[in-house]
Amino acid sequence: MPGSVCHHVSQVRTLYKKILQLHRVLPLELKALGDQYVKDEFRRHKSISLQEAQHFLQEWENYAMMLQQQANQHVQNTTDQPDFGAHLTKEKLNALRDEQIGQLNELMKEATKPKRQFSILDDGDCKH
Repeated sequence: MPGSVCHHVSQVRTLYKKILQLHRVLPLELKALGDQYVKDEFRRHKSISLQEAQHFLQEWENYAMMLQQQANQHVQNTTDQPDFGAHLTKEKLNALRDEQIGQLNELMKEATKPKRQFSILDDGDCKH
């Protein structure tokens, strides 16, 4: 592999790991949803053009920086309910392709489901 390709692969892996690590501060349901979404998106974009790859990585870098800032704020304000995420600007929304809008809609449906898909019990909650 040429040096620039190795550097690019390393950069992608580092960003991917960083995002999954940042997801640890999210509420459990959002962490599970976010981890799966990131895995799917990085897998789906394995063989894109260099220009698309640069844009893809820049958007995920922006996401990672935003999540890092929100995680730091959450740690400092432990009395507040956690507030993660951001609204899409009209410009970003208008720039999305139909496929991306469909993905975003599916993600919104999944994130706002009234029922949890799983529940977690502490060891003390189990009845023998």
